[in-house]
Amino acid sequence: MPIMRPMDPAFPIERQITIDVSPVVLINLFTLDKADEHIFVHAWQADADFMKRQPGFISTQLHRAIGESPAYFNYAVWESTADFRAAFTHPEFRATLSAYPSSAVASPHLFQKVAVPGICVA
Repeated sequence: MPIMRPMDPAFPIERQITIDVSPVVLINLFTLDKADEHIFVHAWQADADFMKRQPGFISTQLHRAIGESPAYFNYAVWESTADFRAAFTHPEFRATLSAYPSSAVASPHLFQKVAVPGICVA
């Protein structure tokens, strides 16, 4: 099971999922031992397979750091925090976490779009 280390210790994922926002983007940074990369990717794939079958799931993508860094991050787009919360707390999803290598550290955080005039639309 990955260790959960919040990006913002003052506002961990358990608090974030209580706020109703639509849509929402999950960003999850993973660090792990280089020797565990194959196990990690397999475990992440199982998670993604579960998540994509859940109501409100829109998309996900996994990225690997360049070079020698065995860091990964994924982002996932959800219709709402309520949908993400239901999937994230689902017993079947929680059971899949045991497949992650013990070296894995996950830092999940939820975000929403920000409108910046002339640059970004919300």
